[in-house]
Amino acid sequence: MYRYTEFDRQFIRTRAAQYRDQLERHLAGELEEDAFRPLRLQNGWYVQRHAPMLRVAVPYGELSARQLRMLARIAREYDLQDAGRDTERGGFGHFSTRQNLQFNWIPLARSADVMDLLAEVDMHGIQTSGNCIRNITSDALAGIAPDEVVDPRPYCEVLRQWSTLHPEFAFLPRKFKIAVSGAAEDRAAIRWHDIGLQLVKNAAGEVGFETYVGGGMGRTPVIGTLINAFVPWQQILVFIEAVVRVYNRYGRRDNLYKARIKILVKAEGPRFLDAVNTEFAQILGEDAGGSEHLIPQAELDRIAASFVLPAGLRTAAVVAPAQGSTDEPIAYTRWIERNVHAHRLPGHRAVTLSLKRAGLPPGDVTAAQMDAAADLADRFSQGELRVTHDQNLLLPWVHETELRALWTAARALGFATPNIGLLTDMIACPGGDLCGLANARSIPVAAAINERFDDLDTLYDIGDIDLHISGCINSCGHHHSGHIGILGVDKDGSEWYQVTLGGSDGSTLSGPAVAGKVIGPSFAADEVPDVLEALIDTYRSERRPGERFVDTARRIGTVPFRSAADQVRQATATA
Repeated sequence: MYRYTEFDRQFIRTRAAQYRDQLERHLAGELEEDAFRPLRLQNGWYVQRHAPMLRVAVPYGELSARQLRMLARIAREYDLQDAGRDTERGGFGHFSTRQNLQFNWIPLARSADVMDLLAEVDMHGIQTSGNCIRNITSDALAGIAPDEVVDPRPYCEVLRQWSTLHPEFAFLPRKFKIAVSGAAEDRAAIRWHDIGLQLVKNAAGEVGFETYVGGGMGRTPVIGTLINAFVPWQQILVFIEAVVRVYNRYGRRDNLYKARIKILVKAEGPRFLDAVNTEFAQILGEDAGGSEHLIPQAELDRIAASFVLPAGLRTAAVVAPAQGSTDEPIAYTRWIERNVHAHRLPGHRAVTLSLKRAGLPPGDVTAAQMDAAADLADRFSQGELRVTHDQNLLLPWVHETELRALWTAARALGFATPNIGLLTDMIACPGGDLCGLANARSIPVAAAINERFDDLDTLYDIGDIDLHISGCINSCGHHHSGHIGILGVDKDGSEWYQVTLGGSDGSTLSGPAVAGKVIGPSFAADEVPDVLEALIDTYRSERRPGERFVDTARRIGTVPFRSAADQVRQATATA
């Protein structure tokens, strides 16, 4: 993991002190809300439906056990402190699809104390909100995936340092998101981002980036466009700066719904690319050799030194334990199949700690569970965890000889549900229960689906499937990219849900990134589990041997699924 320098630490301590002064002046009535609002947003503090919400940055998903314990302390001591609130929902955090952690009940008056605690463990909420470059995201298996071409983490860290409080890009037309992948399989959904970066090597073995621009979800789902097939790594900051400058200059500021870069790219087409290339050449030509604007090799080497193998890691290969032998409990063999992943180091595996189980909203984790996960990381994974795009936690450095002990411990703590990649391993935003922007609730819908599909044998028969739920068109639950997507909509003041089929985040399982297709009018909340069951039954009756849900959906089209869903609507109408 990257280790903060003294400069880094002083930077976030100073920012925390600045925020404390701003907060105290606001609470004293010396700083009006209109003036204070952009200051708190720049530090990750929103005001949501019921209380302030803090979004904590977890850059490219890497998290230490020490940091997770501090997040647990904040949840326990600061989350939901106001008297009279429902304490059953207090003391928890929510991991988002963008590898952040959100707290939903911290009183604003105590927010500066939380900033100080975060700074103690090299964490903050800077640029997790506002019209700026947000948290840089990446593959949760970065640095350990067998299919990795180049480790993206050093480049992610370069991007983090470059973009943090970049004076030119602090007030963009709209928020701006960058994702980086270094593997053959895209596990970071890069083409759904404003800028998606794919690390590659050319024929000469030189490292560079395929650069995609203009992806995004929301009201207008757009897949990013490849605008440069190979940007040398030394020049990538210059190229990104050119892209963001063009966006900053020409992006729509007169219309919130047309302000994202995807609208500009779609509207201007080749003219956008020409403008970027002109800006790129101009920046490179601002000095005689262009070297002042490039990433120095020495700086990349300095940062990359933080991403060497953890000290004390056993690197010798061992004979792997039996997987699926008849004398092992079926729960263990299923866990090996679903939650344990291949590793580039002999004798090691990556292991997902599932945060998806009955009674727990997707992505939520209590203070006690955070402490427990930190203990598992210290015991089995060199004190390191990763936050996944699918709202789970991952242990990246597990030795094969300790898999059985890890399973036993994780099972006792509720982290060993063997459902990774299955229907109940769904993505969902907090929805209307917490978010002031949401049109409908996501949590009760997710709970109803979990209750309907609570049998593991059934889930294994259904097989791999991505279910994504968003409470509004802002798409924080990434419903567009789900094999099945569920979107909460407002209909005459009531909560309804629109269903899409065939979306993809761009992974090998899902195929090229594509937005799902709407299968008809929206459904009432109590119809959603029946609709989902009808869709699944259609797949099970139509599938060919070995065919996954998304494959069947694309082969037969939406008509059979729409008919099945319509039958649910008709049955409800006549009941």
